[in-house]
Formats: sequence, C-alpha cells, structure tokens
Amino acid sequence: MADKKHPDNDAAGVPDDGTAAAGAGVPSGAAPDAASAAEGDAAASADGIEEDELTVQDILDAAEREAAEPTSEHLADLKRVTAEYANYRRRTEANRAIEKERVTGDIVKVLIPVLDDIYRAEKHGDLVPDSAFATIAAKLRASVERLGLTSFGTVGDPFDPTMHEAIFQQPSAAVDTETVGDVAETGYYLGSTLLRAAKVVVQVPSDG
Repeated sequence: MADKKHPDNDAAGVPDDGTAAAGAGVPSGAAPDAASAAEGDAAASADGIEEDELTVQDILDAAEREAAEPTSEHLADLKRVTAEYANYRRRTEANRAIEKERVTGDIVKVLIPVLDDIYRAEKHGDLVPDSAFATIAAKLRASVERLGLTSFGTVGDPFDPTMHEAIFQQPSAAVDTETVGDVAETGYYLGSTLLRAAKVVVQVPSDG
C-alpha cells in the first residue's frame, strides 16, 4: 500500500522530522543581535561605574571648596562646637581653681595650730623683736600669706556672726553696738573660703 502524504506539510515546505519547529517564528540573525545588545549594555554599565568613581583628588578638592565656602549648616556646627569647647574650658579652669584651693587649705590647716602659738606668744610679750623666734615667726606668716591665708579678728571690730564666734558677752557702756572686746583665737580665710571663725569676747551695750 502506498504511503499517504500529508499535503499540508508539503505545501508549507516543513520537513516531517519536526526540526523546523524549534526555529519557528525566529528571524534569521536574531540571536547574535541580542547577544551584541547585552554586551553593549554591560559595557555601558561598566563605563558608568568608572565615571561615578571618586578619586582621592576629587575628595580633597571637595574639602577645599567646603573650607573656602562653608555651608550655613557647617557654620552652625562650628559655632556649636566652639561654644561647647569654651564652656568646657571654663568648667575645667573653675574646677582646677577649686581643687587647688582645697589642697592648699588642707596644707594650711596643719599650720594653724603653730600660728596660734605664735599669736599667743606675741599677745603675752614672749615674741621679742629681732630674736630668732621672731624671725622664724615672721617667715612662717609670710609663707602662709603667699598661699592666700589671711587672718582676722581684732579688738574693736564690729561683731559679725558670720565670721566671729562669741564665747562670752560683756556688757559695756562704752559701746553702742556689739563689738569685739577681746580675741581668744584668730580667724582665718583662705582666699574667699572661711577656714575658721574667730573666737571673740563680745561687748554689748549696757542699759546703765
């Protein structure tokens, strides 16, 4: 029996083995064109990356331009940092002065009993002028004064409860207000800090 031929396939010119189906609808030369386009896109992307990369010189140039013409935001940051640094320096200097005064006070407090002995000796006439004891006493007083120590408490001073400690009250017709009549123990200031109040006898106005 003769084989039946497919008139439709013959008319279309398509081989019976179906190999043409794989390439159906694809124009000749389409695949190479697509590959070329992909390579072109990749090259363009690579060129764009190279153009966008910054060099060290670019960064330095930008920094110089920024330094020459700073923005308002950077100027505000600079002012803020400057103010913070100024406040920090003031706090540091204040704390340093306080700490220095505290340490000096601790040292001077050790010498106050010696100064008390010198004061009592002077009060009772035991501190003879031009003697060795008087010379040593003068040097010691000069040394503590250089450290900022000052003494107070003198007969005739107005009584001040913030710096005087009254150990006795003595009525007197010779005074109109409370007055220091005698000093039992000298008071001392170190700078503006009260190290010790002066112990005094206070004369108060008498009714008679």
